[in-house]
Amino acid sequence: MPPQQSDRQQENSARATGRRETRTDSPSVFAALNRLDRRRFLGVAGAAGIAATGLGTLTACTTGTSATGKGAEGFRKVKLPTYVPANVAPADLAGNAQGLDAAYLRYPKKLVRSVPKPPGDGDSISALTETFTTPAPAMDRNRYWKELNKRLGSDLKMNIVVDSGADAYLTKFNAIIASGDIPDLVWFPPNQGLRKVPQLLQAKFHDLTSHLSGDAVKKYPNLANLPDYAWKTAVINGKIAGVPVAYGRMGQIYVVNEDFWKPVGGYAFDSAQDFLDKGKELLDTRRKKYVLEPAYVNAHNMFAQWFGAPSSWRLDGGKLTARYETDEYFEALEFAVKVFKAGLFWPDPNLTTTREKMAQGTLGAYVQSFPSFLVDVKTYEFPFGVIVPFAAKPGVTAHFDFGAGSVGFTAISKGADSKRIPTLLGVLDYLAAPFGTEERLFLENGVEGTHHKRTGDGDVVLTDKGNAEAVTTAMPLAFLANAPEYLYLPGKSDLTRRIHGWQQELLKIGQASPVIGHYSDTNADKGASLTKALNDGVLDIIAGRKSLSDFDGLLKSWRSGGGDRIRREYEESLASEKKGKQGKQAK
Repeated sequence: MPPQQSDRQQENSARATGRRETRTDSPSVFAALNRLDRRRFLGVAGAAGIAATGLGTLTACTTGTSATGKGAEGFRKVKLPTYVPANVAPADLAGNAQGLDAAYLRYPKKLVRSVPKPPGDGDSISALTETFTTPAPAMDRNRYWKELNKRLGSDLKMNIVVDSGADAYLTKFNAIIASGDIPDLVWFPPNQGLRKVPQLLQAKFHDLTSHLSGDAVKKYPNLANLPDYAWKTAVINGKIAGVPVAYGRMGQIYVVNEDFWKPVGGYAFDSAQDFLDKGKELLDTRRKKYVLEPAYVNAHNMFAQWFGAPSSWRLDGGKLTARYETDEYFEALEFAVKVFKAGLFWPDPNLTTTREKMAQGTLGAYVQSFPSFLVDVKTYEFPFGVIVPFAAKPGVTAHFDFGAGSVGFTAISKGADSKRIPTLLGVLDYLAAPFGTEERLFLENGVEGTHHKRTGDGDVVLTDKGNAEAVTTAMPLAFLANAPEYLYLPGKSDLTRRIHGWQQELLKIGQASPVIGHYSDTNADKGASLTKALNDGVLDIIAGRKSLSDFDGLLKSWRSGGGDRIRREYEESLASEKKGKQGKQAK
């Protein structure tokens, strides 16, 4: 299982990355994902990079690779669920299965019912999930939740962990696993310090392969509508471990205030030096006007794309080179040091009002995940722009790093009778209903007249009760299952068109990690901590606390600490997959 482009998730890992503010009243379920992308997801290692601690009862299953073993061999045997696009109202601007989001300029008037009858069986369903904003009102005094239970046909009893910035989910997860009283549905996040997930899945959770592999998924049309790249993140040791929680494939971007850049002719750049020169021209310390937010490691990873560094690994002739080991990555680090010395970063590394500074015109750019960027354009008013990666110097091919397309997956506990698996998958199928369906309208906006209303133009607007109940309850639901991302910005048709256009440009230069869908036991055990240690060192170099010459030592520690072993295991998995494909072709 691959790293989920861990370098792009580092804005919260550092002592001085500039943690940004988080709104708690955003009118979108993606506000939860917005916060997720900013927190401490260090070295997000995809589904297999997470693992559970507190497994005292699983000693027989914790003997390293032999416990789950043959991850490479197992992976090539699994057949991913068949992709069947949802039959919903056509988008104004079409998307595709490669990651281009369907765009709607108005909320569709004619909605499709994707789940013909309540999927539940009348018995309650327990679930463990998390929220990153205001907790939802309790079920007994929450009309949205009551209506959800009616539409599901079962009471969904969510144990909602409120993120407190202190390993809240990890602590709760471990306590529940240790108790043995595991809920029916459990969200496995990309990385919150959990350990030994393959062993845990084998011992305590159902293998869902026979229910979801190939055409079997067609029984659940909304799950069949999830793209391949998302499903790959839910494959562990040749088995489909759960339902992926869909998230946009677009990775992190540099978001700009277009007005800020007008004095230098805009935010198109011929080279990295051109970017630096224009930044210096715009810098005005007397007026407290700075070019970049102080998320140093994130900035470095943006620069790495300009210099053509690979997305996590470069594959050549069956051999892998980590992006950390490439000349392009180091050149980007040298450039980041120049940017810091030039004073382009906001001077306070703990800046908490990034987007307010952007709106005021005193900050020029900040790094944001693309899905969270879609939240920002709904909640802030300034002329947004996106820096599409460009060649840092002549002869370079710039890249854009794709995301993994999910934020973990939801597994089904063996505490639930195997006969009940179709019911539980049916509930997840309901929660994954795409935009353009009656179910999605309800899931994100609640009951019409109570939680939302339609404007004269047909747009959907939340009421105060909708913000209090629908949004806060939909957020933890979105970490159990979610729809593929879409573009819908009420009242902002022109911006929607521009965002769709930016996505098309990003797709042209997009690159995915070559190890997506492959498994490394060592990465599952050590990947997150190795990445954090290296990125903490990189941050110190950019901030001037260490020198560029110290990078060799950081890289050596990464390799000896497990990086080389991760490489070998991925190479074995890639070779096994290639062998499997050749065998199928020979037949």
